[in-house]
Amino acid sequence: MTSTAGGAGQLLAISDLHIGYPENRALVEEMRPGSDDDWLLVAGDVAETVADIRWTLKTLAARFRKVVWVPGNHELWTHPSDSVTLRGVARYEYLVELCRELGVTTPEDPYPVWRGPGGPVAIAPLFLLYDYSFLPDGCATKEQGLEYAHGTGIVCTDEYLLHPDPYPSREAWCRARVTETARRLAELPGDLPVIPVNHYPLHRHPMDVLWHPEFAMWCGTALTADWHRRFPVHTMVYGHLHIPRTTFHDGVRFEEVSVGYPREWRKRPGPPGRLRRILPGEDEER
Repeated sequence: MTSTAGGAGQLLAISDLHIGYPENRALVEEMRPGSDDDWLLVAGDVAETVADIRWTLKTLAARFRKVVWVPGNHELWTHPSDSVTLRGVARYEYLVELCRELGVTTPEDPYPVWRGPGGPVAIAPLFLLYDYSFLPDGCATKEQGLEYAHGTGIVCTDEYLLHPDPYPSREAWCRARVTETARRLAELPGDLPVIPVNHYPLHRHPMDVLWHPEFAMWCGTALTADWHRRFPVHTMVYGHLHIPRTTFHDGVRFEEVSVGYPREWRKRPGPPGRLRRILPGEDEER
């Protein structure tokens, strides 16, 4: 765990930048910190190609005091338009090395400590994947869930582009990541609050508002359902759902911080691509 002074800055968050869309790339070009001490948490789905991922993280790392990145499912795709054809763990490790080259913190690095307003708080970038445990009503197995999803036409592209090599399945990769991440979180000081940053929420409740409930299968794992109580979680930061909002579960704040696709953010009030402030919260400002 590393410790970095936060000064008087803000801890900000964003996800699902999807800069393959020119409108979203333009949003990133306009993103700026409010001060020289601001940190930015990037909760996955920057883009599908390594070139776009590099451009985005390099751009942001040059502007913010610290950038923390976790992979979304789109970064892990072996996309036919990408010149980097690595699959599974090899692709993830390639992206981790890219981030280290740029000075961006990843789930494989020591957890930094935010010591700005509202701190100290450990920032824990996570990479957990999903295991099909968020099944549609009436489905008892992954196979039944996938059959139902194919019947509705709502099937995540991961089924075709996100490869788990060398693991036998995405759920096996997920279980391995959950085991290792739980070990690391348990090693944090018990009196130090933690902000987990993951592409998927740690709990299923944010999926209650999905228009297509079957999509929840690709949105996390029940293995983390008690993590917001098991660990001293201050706020849980996530994306993926393209439904930016604040919820509370068991008194713990969950922040969905995604930008989403242009067709989605054009319908929302307010300017698109606004960075979500995680700290200081209202209590820390008083």
